[in-house]
Amino acid sequence: MDAYHMEPKEVRRRIRRGEITSPTSGMCAGYAQANLVILPKDLAYDFLLFTQRNPKSCPVLEVSDVGSRNLSYIAEDVDIARDIPRYRVYEKGVLTGEYTDVEKFWREDFVSFLIGCSFSFESELLEAGVPVRHIEENCNVPMFKTSIPCTPAGIFHGNMVVSMRPIPYEQVPKAVLVTGEMPRVHGAPVHIGSPEAIGIIDVAKPDFGDPVTMKEGEVPVFWPCGVTPQNVVMNVKPELVITHAPGHMLITDIKNVELKY
Repeated sequence: MDAYHMEPKEVRRRIRRGEITSPTSGMCAGYAQANLVILPKDLAYDFLLFTQRNPKSCPVLEVSDVGSRNLSYIAEDVDIARDIPRYRVYEKGVLTGEYTDVEKFWREDFVSFLIGCSFSFESELLEAGVPVRHIEENCNVPMFKTSIPCTPAGIFHGNMVVSMRPIPYEQVPKAVLVTGEMPRVHGAPVHIGSPEAIGIIDVAKPDFGDPVTMKEGEVPVFWPCGVTPQNVVMNVKPELVITHAPGHMLITDIKNVELKY
C-alpha cells in the first residue's frame, strides 16, 4: 500500500475500517496533518486560551462545535472519534489506554481541537532535498519533554514537547527557512544542537516515538510539537481528555501550501 500518494479521504476511510493503525508520517504527501485534543466544554475556554498564548506548540487549525464528531473546514467526511489510527485516553492525568477508535468514550459536551503537526512540513523538506530520517527508517519521529516552559492559561500549564530531526550541518539554514514559512504547523525550529540546553539528556532515548540514527556531520534540530498538550494534561489532571497517540495524526484535506504565510 502506497499511502504516500493516496488521497486523504481514502486514507481516513482505511483508518476508520481499521486497516491502518500505524504512524501517519509520510502519508498523503503535500497534505497537512493535525494533532488532536478532545476535552469537556467546561475546560475548552482555558485550553483555547492556552493555545493562543503558545502558538508555536499549539497552532490551532480548527475547533469543533460542542458534541460534534464532524469538522467544517479542514476536512470533509470526518468522524473525529474513528479517523485517527490510534488515540490515547487520559483520566485525571493518567494514561488509561490506547484505542483505534473512541466512540465508546464520546460525550455530548466534548470539544475537539485540531492542532497543526510538523509532519505537514516534511514533504516540503524532502522536496528541498533535506533528509527526514524517521521516514527513511520507517519509524515514528522522536519526541522529547523539555525544560522550556509554556505560557500558562487558566488551569493549563507545563513545559514544551519537541520533535527532533537530524539535519546535515550545511542544510540547517535551508531546513529553518522551509519550515519557517509554515507557522500554522509549528514553523521554524525552537532549538538547534546542544540537547542539554533544553533539558534533554539523551537524544537516543526519546520520551515519545522512536530513536533514529544520528550520522556524522549532522545536528539535532528541535521543533515545537503538538504532543505538548498531552504533557500539560498530565500535569493538570482533568477528569477526562482524549488525544491522538504520538505520531498518529488526522490527515486533513488542506494542502501544505495553504498553510504558508
